Amino acid sequence: MLTGLNVAVIGGDARQLEVIRKLTELDAKLFLVGFDQLDHGFTGAIKVKLDEIQFEEIDVIILPIPGTNPAGIIETVFSNEEVKLTDALLTSTPPHCVIYSGITNPYLDKIVESTHRKLVLLFERDDVAIYNSIPTVEGTIMMAIQHTDTTIHGSSIAVLGLGRVGMSVARTFAALGAQVKVGARKTADLARITEMGLTPFSLENIHEEIRDVDICINTVPHLIVTSKVIANMPAHTLIIDLASKPGGTDFRYAEKRGIKALLAPGLPGIVAPKTAGQIIANVLSQLLTELKIDGKGFSS
Repeated sequence: MLTGLNVAVIGGDARQLEVIRKLTELDAKLFLVGFDQLDHGFTGAIKVKLDEIQFEEIDVIILPIPGTNPAGIIETVFSNEEVKLTDALLTSTPPHCVIYSGITNPYLDKIVESTHRKLVLLFERDDVAIYNSIPTVEGTIMMAIQHTDTTIHGSSIAVLGLGRVGMSVARTFAALGAQVKVGARKTADLARITEMGLTPFSLENIHEEIRDVDICINTVPHLIVTSKVIANMPAHTLIIDLASKPGGTDFRYAEKRGIKALLAPGLPGIVAPKTAGQIIANVLSQLLTELKIDGKGFSS
């Protein structure tokens, strides 16, 4: 149980509702910022404005999956209130206060470093990333069906990267009957691709390997689908970029060439927000239980 733990949930989308539901069930005391337009309430959770919170009593701050934007603004789907995370706000929290976010950026890194607060990134955890790959794959299949006029079965598909998402995407599209080849840099990954019964290729040869693909699915979080790569693609190729913003594709050149390129980060929150929220809620409840047991200075 999380009795006595004071938690500020600041902003977020439908995934955060599952987090709120789970933490209130565990008897944490929640202060919800950016949820004033939400119709229903939660027992044990209070909707407040940012300036109404006594941050000196807050043990935990939970941010949305994207954290903040580059200027520190936090996304609030259920409110028109503009909410900004500042170093002054973090300084007002107790030294033991922990901040949880999905991912980070230079702004967020800077303010947690300057205030000596601990930042925990949920999407750096293998368990979260692997669980999230399931709705990501389902969303990718949905996009492939919506934006092509042929079946996935029999299509030639290139998956770039064999990380946690890339592996799930490659395996599932192959199971649907696609001809899947996977690009990677490490020799160990190329060996794994072969073991999976798929066709491996080195990303150094991407310009040649891309010549015959119907769908290119990128999971690499830096520019890899360059103008040179796109120039070698068939005109009908669909690019689905699953990497974090700004993605790994030259979208300007793709548009210029008339190739459809879709940036699709955060698919779990779009196609299956309830499941995606439950994944985050379960991991957070485990982390907060451990934090409460080990932590000192909490209100309980």
